[in-house]
Amino acid sequence: MVRPELLLVFTRVAELSSFTQAADSLGLPKASVSKSVKQLEEALGTQLLRRNTRRVVLTHDGQACYERCKDMLASFDDLQAMFRQGQALRGRLRVDMSLGMAHRAVLPRLPAFLALHPALEIELSSTDRRVDLVADGFDCVVRTGPLDASDLVARPLGMLLQHNLASRAYLAAHGLPQTLDDLARHRLVHYATRLGVRSAGFEVEEEGGAVRRIPMQGSVTVNNSEAYGAACLAGLGLIQAPTIALRPHVEAGDLVEVLPQWRAPGLPVTLLYAHRRQLPGRLRVFMDWLAEVLAPYLAPPASAP
Repeated sequence: MVRPELLLVFTRVAELSSFTQAADSLGLPKASVSKSVKQLEEALGTQLLRRNTRRVVLTHDGQACYERCKDMLASFDDLQAMFRQGQALRGRLRVDMSLGMAHRAVLPRLPAFLALHPALEIELSSTDRRVDLVADGFDCVVRTGPLDASDLVARPLGMLLQHNLASRAYLAAHGLPQTLDDLARHRLVHYATRLGVRSAGFEVEEEGGAVRRIPMQGSVTVNNSEAYGAACLAGLGLIQAPTIALRPHVEAGDLVEVLPQWRAPGLPVTLLYAHRRQLPGRLRVFMDWLAEVLAPYLAPPASAP
């Protein structure tokens, strides 16, 4: 019989890609962690992990086992909760979201959430790179923008409205654009997820939802949201972005909205998580809290009546 503690140890090694870090997090000797994983592999009759000089990686069978282990451990958690009413939520959650969303909306509210649930541990990844929820071991991710086809469960949270912004210094030097034709005399800070690729230009949502792209000149291209906002503040050109991270600069008057009648399409914000037989209670509670925290920054989902 496979003991639950073997599943817990294997899952922690898979998530941290390290026997040493897993041992530290569980408070066990490294030799005990290695022995537990070996026992699980022998019980299942397959290799779950490959070890090299730099890290530990999952085999194909290991990936499948990891997903089932998370389901089973979640079921154990819920079984315990049935007979321990009022039991504190405990365990670790790994989540991912954009830099601006994490810094502006979520992290300032996180201390209050953890005060209510002190036995929880949160691993928060903040990057503009789209992580692989399953392969990278995330419990949930907040995705901004259109979704790729996948087997993940998608929970729409709302729409991030985009604004055309410029710094006061930029407007003093180049003037205030009044029409789309004026953009030919202005500069755009280009955003590209991969450097070497130019953005399509200034985007405008026209009547009926069609998107018009207006090529613009610009000397700077960036590949993350923090640099995008910083470039605008430095007077390097116009940007089109949600104000979730830049709101203090807008409220202070450092950034000014231009051409408000010609905005880029809003960005859908979606909470994604794996389709499991049983979601851990800690994940359900955290996702509901996350939706509540982000609600003031979002317009209703596009599909909402």
